[in-house]
Amino acid sequence: MPRSLSILSVCALVSSAFAQFNTSYLHYYGSSTYPNVSRNSTDGDRNYRAPEFPILGWAQYKNNPIMGPSNNSWESKYLFNPAAAVVDDKVFLLYRAQNESLISSIGLAWSYDGYNFTRYNQPVFFPTEPYERNGTEDPRLVRVNGTFYMTYTGFNGSQAQLCMATSENLVNWQKHGPILPYSTDVLYHPEENYNHAREGWSKSGAIAPEKVNGLYQMQWGDSYLYTANSTDLIHWNYTRNDIPFAQRIHDWEFGLMESAGPLIKTRSGKHWIKFYNGVGQGFGGYKFGQYSTGQMLVDLENAPRGPPVARMELPILQPVFTAGQVSNVLFSEATVQFKGKWFTYYGEGDAYLGTATAPVQD
Repeated sequence: MPRSLSILSVCALVSSAFAQFNTSYLHYYGSSTYPNVSRNSTDGDRNYRAPEFPILGWAQYKNNPIMGPSNNSWESKYLFNPAAAVVDDKVFLLYRAQNESLISSIGLAWSYDGYNFTRYNQPVFFPTEPYERNGTEDPRLVRVNGTFYMTYTGFNGSQAQLCMATSENLVNWQKHGPILPYSTDVLYHPEENYNHAREGWSKSGAIAPEKVNGLYQMQWGDSYLYTANSTDLIHWNYTRNDIPFAQRIHDWEFGLMESAGPLIKTRSGKHWIKFYNGVGQGFGGYKFGQYSTGQMLVDLENAPRGPPVARMELPILQPVFTAGQVSNVLFSEATVQFKGKWFTYYGEGDAYLGTATAPVQD
């Protein structure tokens, strides 16, 4: 699914002139098998240390992009926007890939160092239902009690809906369908400075992977951030035409806000760090349509519907790859701790997959 037309109208679509990156060194490491993951697999980094807010010191990997399209037909055109999990001392990615018709499927890749990935030659998730016939897109992943819960966007050609799927091994998935079927999102049109309601439109669900006050919490939205809660991670309660969880206040996020990866509990255990993506509107030094990533601190116990406790004024990551399927886009959906570093994985220009790292705090 293309990004908002109000953004696309001023973002140059570039075919294959990816001038910012030398991608000639990219090699495809494929496999006809995949690592065994089960309910008994070890979850998370063995030396995990919870963070304080904010997580700083981010540096984009000098050898980005780390993954690109391959000769497999289902991922032959573009590859981007991954979810991530650390399991059995490996980083696993569930990444969005497009074929020549720009239909999105989700592939599986794994790494022992966080940078170099082997991928399974077949997609592990792809369109099978009417609500997703034009693509299964933009996964986000949490693991709870041995089960992986993946939110993703099902796109039917005209409508995007936030959906849920579950798995125990990252390969075999059960689909649970759209989880916010009667939601209303609001698209901001910066050219005319007005909001347009979109009935039944929902995207970008980021979940905190443990209950707070007896409920799982999720922030979602494709323009503003809204909230929903659940007792079982499958069935979600939400308020139609709700007030946003967080207002858009900074130059770099004023066009829209979308959740990045799942929420991360702070060292004190009292708050959660939320990574999110924002879009600039051509002022404050940010290009019109530029997607960047930032952080906010949220209190799910006392203020589950917002507002945030705090947020960074500036983004932690901005695009350096200015070409691609959509220009000036860095879109993250996963942050994990692995071998003494924080890794954030993201799509670059809706064309390649990159990463950035930050040190784990003492």
